[in-house]
Amino acid sequence: MILKNCTLIVVVYASTLLQFSCGNSRNQNSKQTDIESPAFKEKLVDANKKYVKRESDEIDQYVKHKGWQMVTTGSGLRYMITKKGTGPSPQTEQKVKLNFKISLLDGKLCYSSDSTGAYEFIVDKSGVETGLHEGVKYMHVGDKAIFILPSHLAYGLIGDEKCIPARASVLYELELLSIK
Repeated sequence: MILKNCTLIVVVYASTLLQFSCGNSRNQNSKQTDIESPAFKEKLVDANKKYVKRESDEIDQYVKHKGWQMVTTGSGLRYMITKKGTGPSPQTEQKVKLNFKISLLDGKLCYSSDSTGAYEFIVDKSGVETGLHEGVKYMHVGDKAIFILPSHLAYGLIGDEKCIPARASVLYELELLSIK
């Protein structure tokens, strides 16, 4: 019993000492690198702009290599309608149903409705990729389209932790089946 109490006292004392020492070094480090400083934020913004520009250039080269005539939106989404449908276009809060194939630009197929079935989501409400919400509004029921989503409109800095890596541009082949 005495040994357990002594062990407990030592553990509490050590954790308290560790907490204070880490707190002091953190305060010293924050003086050296202040992530709230305007200079740090400016460097971060510049680095992200350079990455977005490089990714955009890579997508443009891919599109040029394929010989595609794609529309580029202000957000960076590239899209091309490959087959015209005759139905209406989806609006915010409408449920859409799509056949899809999702690939990386290197051609690796990641996901397909051939194996999972058609996909449904509510436009501008469901937790799907931002670029998919934007792009589907350019379609009509019956349309087939190709979208290229830069990483910031797709799976972002992390990827999906399964098939799509971090900071990956993603190619969608879509067919808008219906709107509800």
